[in-house]
Amino acid sequence: MSRSELLKKLLPGFIPLFVFIAADEIWGTKIGLFVAVGVGVAEMFWVGFKEKRFDKFILFDTLLLVVLGAVSILLDNDIFFKLKPGLIELILVAVLAVSAFSKVNIIGLMGQRYLKDAQFNEAQMVQMRKSLKYLFYIFAGHTILVFYSTFFMSKAAWAFISGGLFYILFGVYFLFEFYRQKKKQKQLVGEEWVPLVDEKGRVTGQAPRSQVHNGSKLLHPVVHLHVINHNKAILVQKRPMSKQIQPGKWDTAVGGHISAGETLEQALKKEAFEEIGLVDFSAKLVKTYKWESEVESELVYMFVTHDFKNFKVHSDEVEEARFWTKAKLKTISVRGFYS
Repeated sequence: MSRSELLKKLLPGFIPLFVFIAADEIWGTKIGLFVAVGVGVAEMFWVGFKEKRFDKFILFDTLLLVVLGAVSILLDNDIFFKLKPGLIELILVAVLAVSAFSKVNIIGLMGQRYLKDAQFNEAQMVQMRKSLKYLFYIFAGHTILVFYSTFFMSKAAWAFISGGLFYILFGVYFLFEFYRQKKKQKQLVGEEWVPLVDEKGRVTGQAPRSQVHNGSKLLHPVVHLHVINHNKAILVQKRPMSKQIQPGKWDTAVGGHISAGETLEQALKKEAFEEIGLVDFSAKLVKTYKWESEVESELVYMFVTHDFKNFKVHSDEVEEARFWTKAKLKTISVRGFYS
């Protein structure tokens, strides 16, 4: 069984814990304990009915809650009572840490499991991890403060820190995230969107062009066109210094992104005209490969054409273009050239 499959089986066990955190804050330990245990029992029956299996992790988590709750109620110890919010939040911090900083996004997997209609593409998962990192730092700092207030501050200060401050911090983060998303939406108005794909070219979502060039390495498709003349020389273009990617370097005669909703053929014709003024040409797809730079990851669809007579440099997309032999090309580094 893979690590991903194992996690999908373990994830339901966290639900009673999260229910207890919420119920304990609203109704207190006793009622919160009954609610969480009830949810755990109901979840075991549901998993048994739906998936025809007995979930031992849900049982373990539910029994753990029973033990901790019983000790808290029976001992009625002030220190134990004051430590409880910090201990529970520490578990949440651990889940956030794994989700934000490892390859295993527990929160994302949980969302996909319990929100059956939710589909998170690669761009959304990257954004989710970024948000989870913010939440981790907030809750980790708050947890440390809860432990500190338990031993070194008054009960009134502890009560505010473990209760009211938690919601204030969460509210501030929510407003920050709301403002950040609104600002981002304004920045994306009018920006080109590109499809996201897997290594077989299957579309998995879409993202704005700036997001695929920010180091996220979100795989997106591009078209490259090699133009070859009768002497088997290859047309290459020099990229202007204004380009974000590889400025001032020699490049494939034609290279550009496929926009969301475009076909390969549409993108190829558009880029060929924009970059070298080439129209009414025939081209053959000869190779598909993955190419990476420091800031992006592309799935390249490489075409070849022998229709070259009517090309012309007519825009600021290209600084200059010239035919070079393969021997000449071997002496320089040409982006997008695949021998």
